[in-house]
Amino acid sequence: MRIGEASRASGVSTRSLRHYEDQGLIVPGRRGNGYRDYCPSTIDRVHAIRSLLASGLPLRLVKEVLPHLNGGPGTEASCAEFLHEVELHRDRLAARIAVLSDQRAALDAYLREARRARP
Repeated sequence: MRIGEASRASGVSTRSLRHYEDQGLIVPGRRGNGYRDYCPSTIDRVHAIRSLLASGLPLRLVKEVLPHLNGGPGTEASCAEFLHEVELHRDRLAARIAVLSDQRAALDAYLREARRARP
């Protein structure tokens, strides 16, 4: 299928499909006229990419995990390194969430006080 059809089938913009290709995340085939040709397995891969990105993983980690999906080759060492990277990312997110929660609490306190002070 051509890029417009792949966009509709995957729910991803044509721009995102091109970006994923530029990043080496997907490799669509090419027709004789040079147009991209997306097969169903590429659409499945796009769904996996979107799911991983939606979970908060940065593109660099998504790129690392993709070869290991569906039983792809990989060593325990690279898996351990990847898991460590994911844990670090999770810990950074937890720290950001804590800061945001503190900021929200401070704003809530300010709003409570401001509402009490209103005549």
